[in-house]
Amino acid sequence: MSWPVFFTVVEVLWIGVLVPWILLEKRSPTATLAWIMALIALPVVGALVYVFVGPRRLERKKSRLLEARTAVGRRVEDCDWFHEVDARSAALMKLATRLDGLAPMRADEARVLVDGDETYDAMLAAIAGAKHHIHAEYYIFRDDVTGRLVLDALRERARAGVEVRLLVDAVGARLSEDTEDALAEARVKLAYFNPAFSGRVGQRWFNFRTHRKILVVDGRVGFTGGINVTDDQSERVRGADAWRDTHLELRGEVVHGLQRTFLENWTFASGEKKSGRQLDDYFPPPGTRGPHLVQVIASGPDEPSRAIEGFYTSAIATATRRVWLTTPYFVPNEPLHQAISLAALRGVDVRLLLPTRTDSRLVDLAGASFHDGLLRAGVRLYTYLPSMLHAKTAVIDDVGIVGTANLDDRSLRLNFEVIAACYGGPVVERLAQLFELDHERSKLKIHLEAKASLALRLQQSFARLLAPQL
Repeated sequence: MSWPVFFTVVEVLWIGVLVPWILLEKRSPTATLAWIMALIALPVVGALVYVFVGPRRLERKKSRLLEARTAVGRRVEDCDWFHEVDARSAALMKLATRLDGLAPMRADEARVLVDGDETYDAMLAAIAGAKHHIHAEYYIFRDDVTGRLVLDALRERARAGVEVRLLVDAVGARLSEDTEDALAEARVKLAYFNPAFSGRVGQRWFNFRTHRKILVVDGRVGFTGGINVTDDQSERVRGADAWRDTHLELRGEVVHGLQRTFLENWTFASGEKKSGRQLDDYFPPPGTRGPHLVQVIASGPDEPSRAIEGFYTSAIATATRRVWLTTPYFVPNEPLHQAISLAALRGVDVRLLLPTRTDSRLVDLAGASFHDGLLRAGVRLYTYLPSMLHAKTAVIDDVGIVGTANLDDRSLRLNFEVIAACYGGPVVERLAQLFELDHERSKLKIHLEAKASLALRLQQSFARLLAPQL
C-alpha cells in the first residue's frame, strides 16, 4: 500500500470515528460543524485542543461543578407570594425558579447604590460589622488604592476571628505575591477561580470565568451589581474619569440566594466542602418578613438552562409598557435581538443606553453592527457621554434588574453571572429615576451605520463574526 493510499484510509477512518463523536455531543449546529471541520483539517492538533482546551475540558469542569452544587444544595425557600404580583410577574418568577432553582425571597432592605465610592463605603461598613463570616467573589480585584482599603478591612476581621473567604477570577484579578502573603498571614482564605494556563494574555478569549461580584456578610447582608474592586470605579481616585455603575445592597433572607451562589463556586475552586448542618451557620433564619420581593438568578456555562438569558428574553418578549436597558457590552444573540426588536415594533417604549466607547474596540464594532436593525424597529438608542458606562441594569414594566451580566453571549452563555430581579416597589422606581438621569447625559443616536465608510462597515461585519466569543 502506497503512503498516499495509507493516509487516505487513515483519514477516512478518522472522520468515521470523530463525526459520530461530535454529533452525539448535541451542541448548536454552528459549533458542531466548526469542530468537525477543525478536527478534519487538523486531525492531531484539533483533537488535542478539543480534549484539553475545548468542550471536553468544559465537560470535566461541569462534573466538578455539579459535585459542588450538590454539596451546597439548592436550599429552595418556600414561596407563597406569587399571588401578590400581577400575572406577568408571577409567570417570570415561576420561569426563573424552574430554570435556576431559587424562588423569590423577601428582603428587609434593598438599596440601590450609585457608582463605586458609595458602594465601597457601604461594603466597608458591612465588613466592619461582621461577626461570623465574610464571603466575597469578584471578577476584577486589584490591590490598588481601592483594593487595599477592602483588603485591609478583610484582614482586620480575619484577625478578629471572623471567617473570611475571598474568591477571585484567575484571569480578571491581579493580586501581588505580597498581597497573597499578607492575606495568608491574616488567615484570609483565598482561592482563584479556574486558572488559565496561559496567564493574562488575551483575557477576553478565556472562557469559563466567574464574572460575578458578590459580597455576603454573616448571611444577612449581601451586595451584587456591576462594581468590581478597582480604582477604575472610584471617583476619589479617578475623578471625572471614574466609571458610571450601579450596585445593590440587600438585607434579609434574599441574601441566601447570593450565599448559595458564592458557596457553589467556592467549593469548586477551593476544594473546601461543607454540607448539611455545617452550612446552617451560613444561612441564618430570617428575622422578619421584609417588604421587598427579590429573586436572585444565577447562571453559568455548566448549566444548559441559561437562566439569566431566558429571564431577560422572556421579560422583554412579554413587556407591554417599557423596556429600558443599560449595558456596557451589547452584542446580542439572535433570540435577545429579536425580542428587543419585536417589543419596539409592538409599540413598547424600548430604550437602550450604551457607553460612547468601551474598553474593547472589537466589542464596539460588533455591537454597532446590530444598531441599524434596532433603530429601524423603533428602538431609541442612547450613548452615555460623561465617562465609561459600566452599569448592567434594566427596567422592564414593573421589574427592575441589577446584576453582573452584560447583554452578550460571553455573559449569557460563557461566564458565571448573577442578577437580582426586583418585583415592584422602591427599587424599580429608583432604577427608573437613574435611567432618566443617565438618559439626560446621553446622546440619541440617529445616524445609520449603513452610511458609514466601507472600511468601517467591513470591520463591523468581521467583528460580528466573533460575536459569540465577545
